[in-house]
Amino acid sequence: MERLTSDRPIPDDFRDAVVALGNFDGFHRGHQAVVSRARAIAQAEQRRLIVATFSPHPAQIFRPGAPSFRLTTLDQREALFAAAGADAMLVFHFDKAMAAVSASDFVCDWLADRIGAAVVVTGEDFTFGQARSGNVSVLGEVGRACGLRTEAVGALADEDGPISSSRIRAALQAGDCETATRLLSRPFAIEGIVGHGDKLGRTIGYPTANIALDDYLRPAYGIYAVRGVLDDGTVLGGAANLGVRPTFEPPKELLEPYFFDFSGDLYGQRIAVQLIHYIRSEAKFADLDTLVAQMERDCAEAKRILAATPANP
Repeated sequence: MERLTSDRPIPDDFRDAVVALGNFDGFHRGHQAVVSRARAIAQAEQRRLIVATFSPHPAQIFRPGAPSFRLTTLDQREALFAAAGADAMLVFHFDKAMAAVSASDFVCDWLADRIGAAVVVTGEDFTFGQARSGNVSVLGEVGRACGLRTEAVGALADEDGPISSSRIRAALQAGDCETATRLLSRPFAIEGIVGHGDKLGRTIGYPTANIALDDYLRPAYGIYAVRGVLDDGTVLGGAANLGVRPTFEPPKELLEPYFFDFSGDLYGQRIAVQLIHYIRSEAKFADLDTLVAQMERDCAEAKRILAATPANP
């Protein structure tokens, strides 16, 4: 799959494509329904399928001081789009200039002319253009005027309402990994390069892989049963601390998974850590012996949970 960007001309062989358009942060089941419909059109009409997303997220431009909230990186989205059948991911660079583009110009100038889309498929709640003045009705009306077919896919819902990224964020912040997994159709995963830490875990028999949280949403701080997925597809079971490690000074915000029965070197490797189940909140311990005893209990609980939870890389 190719990665295309809005600042460069679209290759000729990707013009006249079907474009699934949205932010798609998290690429949850509702997003998947949009791409599935776009893929069906592309297959029926023998067109290529492009999944378009925005980076940075518009909220990062309009609320630059807001807490981190991303559910997926661009690399994760690219892999998810490819698995969903896309031929390319198109990244619209979102900045103040893009935010000032009128809704009609975005449809005719950007989508129809610069991108050369034949069909655009969005979710029914998609908004765009200056001051979010465009919606699916505007997209359809303006699109018809400039030769662009459009289609909106209704929101996917369950017994608690429409499936949305905001619901997934709320679940993760409450430590409800199971709900997040159900809405995403896979476990929420934090991906990063394993870095060198202060190696405290190694001194107490629990060496950890230290991963920065970067722009990811901060789930509930605490201890999790996790699975780590390496680039080669290897899946490792483990327990992780996500938070600031209150027993140690100074506080340092990290994701620190300890993988069971693993003795290899992970430094410098990219790993995706799936949050399977929230075991308990962070706690400050009076001494290392008390901490280690609790870690033994946490690892035993994590092993029990993982044994009962099918792997989903």
